[in-house]
Amino acid sequence: MAEVFTNKKIKVSAHLEERYGLYRILLAWTDGIGNRQRKSVSTGLPIKGNKGRAEEMMSNIRREHENKLRSKPSVENLLFADFMEKWLEVIKPEIKLTTYGGYQMNVQTAIAPYFRKRGIMLDELTADDINEFYADQLKRVKATSIHKFHANISKAIKYAVEKDYIPYSIMGKVKRPKPERYTGKFLKQSETVDLFEAVKGHKLELGVIFGAFYGLRRAEIVGLRWESINFEANTITIEHSVTVATIDGKNVIIADDTVKTKSSYRTLPLVQPIRAKLLAVQAEQEKNRKLCGKSYNKEESRYIYTDVLGNRIKPDYLSGEFPKFMEKKGFRRMRFHDLRHSCASLLLANGVPLKSIQEWLGHSDFAITANIYAHLDFNSKLASAEAMTWIDSTTLAGEKETSEPINNPTLEMNTTYDSSAKGLSDFLYILLSLGISPEIIQAWLKQTDFANTNKYADSFREFSQSFAVNS
Repeated sequence: MAEVFTNKKIKVSAHLEERYGLYRILLAWTDGIGNRQRKSVSTGLPIKGNKGRAEEMMSNIRREHENKLRSKPSVENLLFADFMEKWLEVIKPEIKLTTYGGYQMNVQTAIAPYFRKRGIMLDELTADDINEFYADQLKRVKATSIHKFHANISKAIKYAVEKDYIPYSIMGKVKRPKPERYTGKFLKQSETVDLFEAVKGHKLELGVIFGAFYGLRRAEIVGLRWESINFEANTITIEHSVTVATIDGKNVIIADDTVKTKSSYRTLPLVQPIRAKLLAVQAEQEKNRKLCGKSYNKEESRYIYTDVLGNRIKPDYLSGEFPKFMEKKGFRRMRFHDLRHSCASLLLANGVPLKSIQEWLGHSDFAITANIYAHLDFNSKLASAEAMTWIDSTTLAGEKETSEPINNPTLEMNTTYDSSAKGLSDFLYILLSLGISPEIIQAWLKQTDFANTNKYADSFREFSQSFAVNS
């Protein structure tokens, strides 16, 4: 980037001047926008007997200053779009190729075209220009994409300030749109069991198993190798990933001995059913290797998730085929990544604390786990309600219903409960206000496993009837 932004035409002239009995060096040059500049440097040498030394010093200082000025950034008439593209070249060696692919797509398909069309210069860029860009892009993309654009522009502007291309950053005055909260879809426990049966023998089977039970990311599943499985210790280590990056418009498969974050590197227990499945897969691969001979891909045979010819399954296969499979088999349509959400949901429903789920999923920060899944932590909400015993000391305590809750006529629920309750928390409040004991509510939550239903009244009515029969 330095060669693009520097001004190699600057020439510095120099001459000696006698002042106060000492030699001084006067430098002069014309800057990149045509202004005449001067600088005075003291040699510290007395005039008498030092002219030769002063001239030698002058020559060295002139040359050094000229080189410094020529290497100094000169960004006059530099389009912000051109700067962003050159910035990509600078950061490419410093970041992962997958990360670079995302940056490149953002810059080349959105940021650079917008600002190039408007002819905005780097040194004239304002916060309003960027805010207008965000507003324009919101017409076609979601706020989460704007946040990615913002991250790229912020890093580029920071680089420009560090290199003295511009005097300060304008990003503090830029307003990012509030990101919409995405709520993933979740499989019920019964649905997960049915899915495991439906996918048996299908090419998607291993992906579904590792996605739903271990909550592995797509890249982690495809990146699993036999060396990551310890059949003696019964452990599975997540230490390798296979991702897809779009570089210069082409999809590139990247296999790397790194995972998403430091916390993503983790060792999990290998449970017996999955251990048995992996041993069967290993035997099947050995059978295919002998059957296919030279046609078998020995290079990728280290990987667990391969086809009959030993070719590693492509990451995009999981993302593309899984939703189609779900729809074809009569399940609710969802993304492959929703299996990871389902894993977290099932862990929570079975009483696993969020901190343990963070470690199981490999989240780098507890806040990530809490922000995504805290709303599913039903048990902690019930525990909180039970802890608020002070309410028993109020006059409300006398109004609490003591009749049998399951058979109470007030529990002849209808759709009005679902329509009035904005979410599960509201419905739980309704149940508690009707005098339903927390133990019964907790039993309903644990047994029904309703992570994706909003028909709370229907679900509870069905449970109530079953509970009454079994009591």
